[in-house]
Amino acid sequence: MFSSTAFAIFEQSINDYHVHDSVDQPINNPYGKDQIEHLLYAKNWVDTVQWHFEDIIRNPEIDPVAALVLKRKIDASNQVRTDMVEFIDSYFLDKYKEVQPKADAKINSESPAWALDRLSILALKIYHMSEEATRPGASDEHKAKCQEKLNVLLEQKKDLSTAIDDLLTDIQNGDKYMKVYKQMKMYNDEELNPVLYQNKK
Repeated sequence: MFSSTAFAIFEQSINDYHVHDSVDQPINNPYGKDQIEHLLYAKNWVDTVQWHFEDIIRNPEIDPVAALVLKRKIDASNQVRTDMVEFIDSYFLDKYKEVQPKADAKINSESPAWALDRLSILALKIYHMSEEATRPGASDEHKAKCQEKLNVLLEQKKDLSTAIDDLLTDIQNGDKYMKVYKQMKMYNDEELNPVLYQNKK
């Protein structure tokens, strides 16, 4: 099933990141650029780095100038994440381009890649909640609460994985069809963000 493959790659990316656990480390994608695995690994790597950006910026002692620099990095990362989702959806659009949707085929509320985006984030939640559920020095109460949350996350993983695989099967069988909209984010665009274009020289 595609979801199992994707989740395993997400876990691989997360584990590779945590070898050095640094937001400044370069990605070392083990997959060829012509493989969907390459996109999935790259997508999760961006998610993983941003996860740690979000941790760092919440440090109450962070220097305001450093926080602004980091906020800009988070904004840039969000744009890359969106671009990666669209690249993954392009893969599915090409893969199923010969499928003729049935007359009663329905559209899904989200595309396959956006569902995979949620699975990527879920992989990060599971990794870090597992850490907290077994963290040395943490209280038994803390570990127990985190284990309860981890159990819910694992159930969510099962449900989301099933939903992704069912969606791909439905698209392949013509029971559902893909229709992808570009995100058209405005805040990074000098022509669309009034704060940017009003200050543009």
